[in-house]
Amino acid sequence: MNFCKKLHNASYYTSVEDIPEKIWKHLGCTENIYFSPQYLSAIANNHSDIDFWYVVLFDDNQNPIAFSTIQIVNFYLDSVQNELQGFVEKIKKIGRRLHLLSAQKPFKILTCGNTFVSGEHGIYIKGNQDKQKVIQELAKSVVHFVNSEKKLTYKISAFMLKDFVKESLFISDELLEYNYHSFNVEPNMLLKIDEDWVDFNGYLTAMKTKFRVKAKKAMELSFPLEEIIITEKNIEQYLPEMERLYKNVSSKAGFNLGSFNLSTYKTLKENLGTKYVIKGYILNTSLVGFLSAIVHKNNLDAHFVGIDYKYNREYAVYQRMLYDYIKIAMKEKCTQINFGRTASEIKSSVGAEPQDLTIYLRHKNSLPNKILRFFITRIQPTKFHQKHPFKMKTLVAKT
Repeated sequence: MNFCKKLHNASYYTSVEDIPEKIWKHLGCTENIYFSPQYLSAIANNHSDIDFWYVVLFDDNQNPIAFSTIQIVNFYLDSVQNELQGFVEKIKKIGRRLHLLSAQKPFKILTCGNTFVSGEHGIYIKGNQDKQKVIQELAKSVVHFVNSEKKLTYKISAFMLKDFVKESLFISDELLEYNYHSFNVEPNMLLKIDEDWVDFNGYLTAMKTKFRVKAKKAMELSFPLEEIIITEKNIEQYLPEMERLYKNVSSKAGFNLGSFNLSTYKTLKENLGTKYVIKGYILNTSLVGFLSAIVHKNNLDAHFVGIDYKYNREYAVYQRMLYDYIKIAMKEKCTQINFGRTASEIKSSVGAEPQDLTIYLRHKNSLPNKILRFFITRIQPTKFHQKHPFKMKTLVAKT
């Protein structure tokens, strides 16, 4: 059942459709795809295993000044499969001995941010606002809400706010005063599209010889792959294979906050049209890979991919995807590609550079929060060798 509740200077909604049109207009946030009802409803309506809430903050004159998406997700400590696995086992033993963790129940995390996209896509603050104060108010409003909703108090284990770029830390570090712990995970990998790259050949020309040779080799190996554009009309045909290919990739992640339901693709295509791109790769009538992306203002944001690893090396499937992202960005006149997290080294080989993102996390109760701090201090991004594929640019002074 849809629900709206007002507490202090905030309103809370369980459905995007319940937020009044006048609030959207006053905030002026819907030009940003990630804060548009079309995007938010597509995500919420296809993930029944996640509780979605939406917070609107108001000033003293009851004008809306900020908006945040909230997801309550189930996080299973057993899902951690990276170098932290041994430490997690110790945390589980301590937590169960102190009756802080249950072997049967998941760790429920209330997330302010976007579970399925990297970057600052979960909290919108209207211009000319004191952003430090707004972040403080948002943190307090979430706690007020959880404490007031009795059906939620027993469920929530921890609060998380994600993902803040370096330039925002002077604002978001206010959360440290509220007993949050900060940490970095894998960086976003970003590629700036140089204005001199008129087309893909211009991109190749800008590369050092060995990287250009590598790119051409990948394109040669992947030549047998047939490209198809996946739309809301033909996605049902490919969805079962896409699910399998997506799970191939997601299972390799160190840990995931939530599993993406690929049925969302159909709704995203219906709601966003050409702003959402899905491309598949066919080999001998079988789907062996797919990519997806969001055209967001001047950015191309890589979304989820799927790969049949049996063919990946022989046909350079993943490398082909990375170069195709660059082609798509050029076609859409984008100035930057956000390749997202994971596979940082190979993304750096096509020119992407890391952007650190900071996450803030705190347990609802003080004693587990102290234990959580020891876990947080051990979380470090996976080290990788940053590649530098481009030639030094020759600067010519204008006369």
